Amino acid sequence: MATRTKMLLSLAICVVLALVHLPITTAGGGEGAAPFNYKKALHSSLLYFEAQRSGRLPHNQRVKWRGHSGLADGLQQGVDLVGGYYDAGDNVKFGLLMAFTVTMLSWSAMEFADDITATGEWRHVLEAIKWGTDYFIKAHTEPYVLWAEVGDGDTDHYCWQRPEDMTTSRQAYKVDRDNPGSDLVGETAAALAAASMVFRRSNPHYAQVLLHHAEQLFEFGDKYRGKYDSSIGEAYSYYASVSGYGDEMLWAALWLHRATGKASYLDYAVDMADEFGGTSWAITEFSWDVKYAGLQILATKVLLEGKHPEHKATLEKYKAKAEHYLCACLNKNGDAGNVNRTAGGMLFVRQWNNMQYVTNAAFLLTVYSRYLTSAGQEPPVLQCPDGPAHADELRSLARAQTDYVLGANPAGVSYLVGYGPRFPRRMHHRGASTVSHRGDGRFIGCMQGYDNWFLRRGANPNVVVGAIVGGPDHLDRFRDRRDNYMQTEACTYNTAPMVDIFAHLHGEMAITKKS
Repeated sequence: MATRTKMLLSLAICVVLALVHLPITTAGGGEGAAPFNYKKALHSSLLYFEAQRSGRLPHNQRVKWRGHSGLADGLQQGVDLVGGYYDAGDNVKFGLLMAFTVTMLSWSAMEFADDITATGEWRHVLEAIKWGTDYFIKAHTEPYVLWAEVGDGDTDHYCWQRPEDMTTSRQAYKVDRDNPGSDLVGETAAALAAASMVFRRSNPHYAQVLLHHAEQLFEFGDKYRGKYDSSIGEAYSYYASVSGYGDEMLWAALWLHRATGKASYLDYAVDMADEFGGTSWAITEFSWDVKYAGLQILATKVLLEGKHPEHKATLEKYKAKAEHYLCACLNKNGDAGNVNRTAGGMLFVRQWNNMQYVTNAAFLLTVYSRYLTSAGQEPPVLQCPDGPAHADELRSLARAQTDYVLGANPAGVSYLVGYGPRFPRRMHHRGASTVSHRGDGRFIGCMQGYDNWFLRRGANPNVVVGAIVGGPDHLDRFRDRRDNYMQTEACTYNTAPMVDIFAHLHGEMAITKKS
């Protein structure tokens, strides 16, 4: 669990840690090497979401070492909160992280539906999205009530148990009129709005249900404003909303405009652009907390389509901030600030779970290059302080970051677990590090898990295929140890942005082979 408290402590002591260097090998994807199997990477990434499922597992569950879990979630509060996802290597269900994961999965499905379909994985993408949206429908029990979290990090971290055995608190926490959480509510509205577009053709009734909840949640978030971590103290130490709720509300408005076509949502994004930071914040990261670069790119798409000239002035401001982020990734921002890179070429934002910034950057670079090309702009370029950048340059950087994840890095390690000959074997993950529930149904107690499994030096007995771990440090060094949670813990929001990248790159390779 990527807690803020642990991050501050780890940043203070990281300089004295002796990291184990992994030998350099060629994993493919580099110059003169065989290309990566992006189709296999996509297949693996979708298995990961099955490994993270909470609730009663379906008959077609492919990850067989998992079992049913959290079947009494919400029971104490008289509400059905069974289902959803565990976000990382623990057993808490955090709504904000889950919602961002579903938003990114849905965005991927919209932009690259043809590429995903060509790989034969479309059904599994829909299943991954629906596992989250079904839960959000349950959690939104009243127009102005959204259940935000099940379990709490303090008691969860005290024990090391498989989710099938957990004896820790399953207290559920909600936001409502008196205890608002516009960031959480806005992100959930964005997830449901985005998902409604994915299901519109195959399941129109379900799509309409999702959209109904999204619009209600947007009204809730705007009418009763506040940060969710101010209302739920248990969330503050683990996933504090540092950016506040302005970015999520703009993000939700733009997704709802895209899903409904209603002018009122775009008007909101324009009217609140300055107050909520959409046209004033120039950011060089995109994450579950800081949504500015993503929403600025969504607003730029509206501008490039040329459909709302009455808002052109404000949309141009959004575009300038979107391109600030992209130029920073490309190292073309001059004195305005760039994203740091390691010697091995990885974008580096911060030490804790840096891979989330890498995968999100790869996604936004790819999507924006597509928007530029689709707009018919000749040539399709963005203007950076250090010179123009062609759409191909954005795609090239996205592929370089993807290949780094898959093994084209100084350590020769694939940070996508289960992919390639060398990948992390000691993930910080309760279910993976403990004997399979299917293989050994005997109960594992709270401290027994630490004594018998966490402290073992050997590889985890279960492989969480498709998980993308936190990744190496600023010197491309990676230490594969279970207690090194900064580097070996994986999160759903690390993998979600890569669904479209893997599908897109597989499609590009198929086109290249044909030509």
